[in-house]
Amino acid sequence: MENRITELFGIRYPVISGGMVWCSGWRLASAVSNAGGLGLLGAGSMHPETLAYHIDQMKAATDKPWGVNLPLMYPDIDQVVDMIVDKGVKIVFTSAGSPKKYTPRFHQAGIKVVHVVSSCKFAAKCEEAGVDAIVAEGFEAGGHNGREELTTMTLIPQARQATALPLIAAGGIGSGQAMLAAMALGAEGVQIGTLFALSQESSASQRFKEYCTRLPEDGTMLMLKKIAPTRLVRNNLYQRVAEAESRGADAAELREILGPKASKRGIFEGDVEDGELEIGQIASAVREILPVHVIVERLISQYRQAKDSLIDA
Repeated sequence: MENRITELFGIRYPVISGGMVWCSGWRLASAVSNAGGLGLLGAGSMHPETLAYHIDQMKAATDKPWGVNLPLMYPDIDQVVDMIVDKGVKIVFTSAGSPKKYTPRFHQAGIKVVHVVSSCKFAAKCEEAGVDAIVAEGFEAGGHNGREELTTMTLIPQARQATALPLIAAGGIGSGQAMLAAMALGAEGVQIGTLFALSQESSASQRFKEYCTRLPEDGTMLMLKKIAPTRLVRNNLYQRVAEAESRGADAAELREILGPKASKRGIFEGDVEDGELEIGQIASAVREILPVHVIVERLISQYRQAKDSLIDA
């Protein structure tokens, strides 16, 4: 499965794990890398000293390529950028902001930069900023989403026309068949969140994982558009947010309803009724909590079988 993505990162399969808050610690990221993909640490839910610890653990856990997902709205962004450079991280995925400021700094340190976008407009801006590759994420994805609400199948072919850079598809990809579909639309790799968030190696609460494996197909919705569009599981907290939004609550009231550390409370601590539960639409297709190596093997097997069936058709 050699292409520009596998060549760029030096990996066996063009499969990248999402850098998910409260899920993507060193155990998950190293397991994905050791299985032939590219594992990412999720810096968004880590204090700088915590991220430093996970980087050190990654170095001990794998000799395969890996990287860090860094939201550019991170409060200690300059300190973390310096630390990433000093610790010799080789790959950084940025999101939630413009990559223009930090990409030159990372490149000077020999770090490859990938940026996550939700529209073709931002894909073109990423090319101008000089990033090495782009993740185009449809709104099926869990957690924070773009305001455009473009589906993955709508976004990928248009992003392919908007940029010549290596393109990674994200959002709603939970099988090898979906991976093949993304490739057919112009992607050269896939970034997968939900399958890995619900894996054995994910640092999310076991209660959160089990709860998400029982979700129906309408078990998530895109909410909180007055703050930042976020895909949430329909639980008690969701209902309170939905009622407030329906009567026109402003951003301040919505933040008050969420309360402090809402996503940590839900995903990491396992408060599945009153915590903020972020997961993708594809969660309704996940019914087992599997080890990462099994997930990757199944993805690649499904991909190859689907591709062969089309060739034979």
